[in-house]
Amino acid sequence: MKYFSFNTFLLILLFSFTTISYAQERTVTGSVIVFDSIALVNAEVKVLSSKVTVLTDTVGGFKINCLPNDKIKVSAKGFYSQKIKIDEKANEVFINMIFKPGEKNFDVAMGYGHIKEKDKSYAMTNIRNDDNFKFSKYSNMLDLIVNSSPSILNSNGQIIIRGSNSLNGSSAALIVIDGMDASMSQLLALSTMDVRSVDVLKGSSAAIYGSRGANGAVIITTKRGGDEVKNSSY
Repeated sequence: MKYFSFNTFLLILLFSFTTISYAQERTVTGSVIVFDSIALVNAEVKVLSSKVTVLTDTVGGFKINCLPNDKIKVSAKGFYSQKIKIDEKANEVFINMIFKPGEKNFDVAMGYGHIKEKDKSYAMTNIRNDDNFKFSKYSNMLDLIVNSSPSILNSNGQIIIRGSNSLNGSSAALIVIDGMDASMSQLLALSTMDVRSVDVLKGSSAAIYGSRGANGAVIITTKRGGDEVKNSSY
């Protein structure tokens, strides 16, 4: 009788631990995007504690089980991977991925199906100030931006993005520094080493700036004025 009772106690104890474990685990939904609006398809989302991995769907969404304060790693070809700590109270997470420097990485992302065909003209270039793209070798921001992609031109001191509009008339791209419209003189006065990242947009992504973004937009985030990338890498 005592033996039976002891076994029963062990079973109850084991069941209790299992119940607690399942109670701690929760489902987190999320969305993986690039350039703040473009869905990233088939990006890999991995829970670091359990190694469970899922892929984002056709609108960049995913659903995954994890523990409180767990971390997930998001990866996609052509992009910097990111590790994100999931707050124990959060049920949703949004990840804005960053392209690796170089136009070829956009082609890589297209080849792996991370970006839909209809989105290929929305965004061109994303660069950030790190060892892979040395900002310090450029004397000013105009040279840096023009040299980041063969599709970006310097025409009479204006930034022209091919494919955004006709070259007839004024086709200068909008310049935005830390969320504020900026002039070419302000851009040239900005030290390359003070800049965190540069996004060059065209098409629908630039359209968020209304008629000002009709010719595309150059979005600059400085080290002093910009926040860290949302859900930045650890």
